[in-house]
Amino acid sequence: MHITSLRPEPATLPTEQQRRHQAKPGTRQVARKRELEEGNLRERVSKRTMVAEPPPIDREITVAEGITVKELSEKLGVKANLVIKKLVEKKIFATINQTLDVKLAEELAREFGASTNQVSYEEEATQDIELAEEPADLLRRAPVVTIMGHVDHGKTSLLDAIRQTNVAAREAGGITQHIGAYYIEKNGRKIVFIDTPGHQAFTRMRARGAKVTDIVVLVVSADDGVMPQTIEAIDHARAASVPIIVAINKIDKPDAQPERVKQQLADRGLLAEDWGGDVVMVPVSAKTGQNLDLMLEMILLVADIQDLKASPNRPALGTVLEAKLDKGRGPVATMLVRNGTLHVGDFFICGALFSKVRAMFDDRGNPVKDAEPSMPVEVIGLESLPEVGDSFQVVSDTSKAKQIVIYREAKARDAAMAKGARVATLASLTEQFREGQLKDLNLIIKADVGGTAEVLSDTLQQLSNEKVRVRVLRTGVGAITEDDVLLASASEALIIGFNVRADKNAQAMAEHQKVEIRLHSIIYELIDEVQRAMTGLLEPVYKETILGHAEVRETFKISKVGTVAGCYVADGVIRRDTQLRVIRDGEVVHTGRIEALKRFKNDASEVKNGLECGISLTNYNNVHIGDVLEAFTMERIAPELPAPQPV
Repeated sequence: MHITSLRPEPATLPTEQQRRHQAKPGTRQVARKRELEEGNLRERVSKRTMVAEPPPIDREITVAEGITVKELSEKLGVKANLVIKKLVEKKIFATINQTLDVKLAEELAREFGASTNQVSYEEEATQDIELAEEPADLLRRAPVVTIMGHVDHGKTSLLDAIRQTNVAAREAGGITQHIGAYYIEKNGRKIVFIDTPGHQAFTRMRARGAKVTDIVVLVVSADDGVMPQTIEAIDHARAASVPIIVAINKIDKPDAQPERVKQQLADRGLLAEDWGGDVVMVPVSAKTGQNLDLMLEMILLVADIQDLKASPNRPALGTVLEAKLDKGRGPVATMLVRNGTLHVGDFFICGALFSKVRAMFDDRGNPVKDAEPSMPVEVIGLESLPEVGDSFQVVSDTSKAKQIVIYREAKARDAAMAKGARVATLASLTEQFREGQLKDLNLIIKADVGGTAEVLSDTLQQLSNEKVRVRVLRTGVGAITEDDVLLASASEALIIGFNVRADKNAQAMAEHQKVEIRLHSIIYELIDEVQRAMTGLLEPVYKETILGHAEVRETFKISKVGTVAGCYVADGVIRRDTQLRVIRDGEVVHTGRIEALKRFKNDASEVKNGLECGISLTNYNNVHIGDVLEAFTMERIAPELPAPQPV
């Protein structure tokens, strides 16, 4: 009989593979929780990414300088508080009327889904007017003609003959050094002339004249032909894309060769009409008045081909040709109206200047109330001097214009401070160490008009080279003042007055402070003087000249005198006032001056070749027999300036 055990059988132990695949209690729940957390994290990151990405661009707005938060919100079509919120996120706390930088305004517009088109305040102010203009509003205007050419080729004389005035006689040295604007009438139509200087230093003035012109009259002397400034004038006219009329002047001279001038111009791409080209060339004589009427008719013909029109009923805009400080009238600007009509009493903005037209005068000094398109006028009553070459625009919103001017002044001030700041970097320090031998010639320039001061500053600074640097500390318009003298005294500067003088107080202060004031009226002389001043800053250059040699054949010791060398002059001459080197065995052992030179017992001023003499040296008695005494002089010569550094 079998007895079955009542104890349970032991469970079979799991294999290694089973243990590896067997999940622990709660593992599945932990994995599920981790998946949910990762999913939530991904969702949050994607939401953040969606918030950071700007919306797609669906519109374009114009952004002008000095735009306010309110104006930007109106252009974007959103509430101003949303724009302010975006600024706060950028840690910029601004009010609704605060001006924004153009770059910042562009960033804000992009965050609201708008692209930007940057324009100036003047462009924005005239956009609506130009869109509202009808073709019927446009009327024919007078052509603006610029007279260009080489110096002394008769530009101003030609204009004198046309205007029947005498401007050239009033110019210093017979050279035009300002821009003059004049108008004449021919066949009941007006022609405006701008006379630009011909000297090469006034390149910027000529370039400025070409920017506002419709036609360029290139004056070429029939006896001189094409010169460097003639070629430069051609380049300016081509850069401005304006037609050229060539006036071949001085045909009354016996050595005049108009055909040679035409050939020289043809070589430079200007082919005369009678040679099969398209350039009008008129032989004229400013002295006799020959063919002047023909030239004026050609100007009107070319103007008709261009179909020059403007709207006299719109607010005026134009260009500042010249600016000067008049003793009795204050700041005075020569302005050329390009479009619209300028009225007395108009408010205008010009760069960082906001002012009112209090009075206007034409080119002959007569007061005028209105200035039509293409008319040059002198405007007085300005708050300050405008920058020459800037555009002016008549404005109706004076408060906005003042705001723009404040914004521009702040930007200009920041730019000036950034330019003047010295950054101590390794590169700059290395440069300063490398330029250790560089000398500075500091200048303060005062001129009668703004354009001349600007040109003088550029011209003189271009004279800088690797040894002497010309630094213009200040340029200004008007008389030399005490403030200029104080600045010159503090910075060891030279004051240059061009067609201006120092007032009485400034003159007295300059004498007391030992400040030098140089007055000039012709640019050639000024450049020469600055170059001489630069030469004076260089270390003196000496040239050594060997006069002769003497051999020491005997030495004598004399009480109260010292050692006297008995010498024989081997070559040249030994002079009493020269220096001597004592050469022993081919080496210089002493260099000094002669204390006494004698022939026998008599003093001698010089001893020539082949003669004997006695020589004693100052504070040196160690002369040996066999030494050679070499007589020489050091002559100071003017140092040569290196070539100016390329700009």
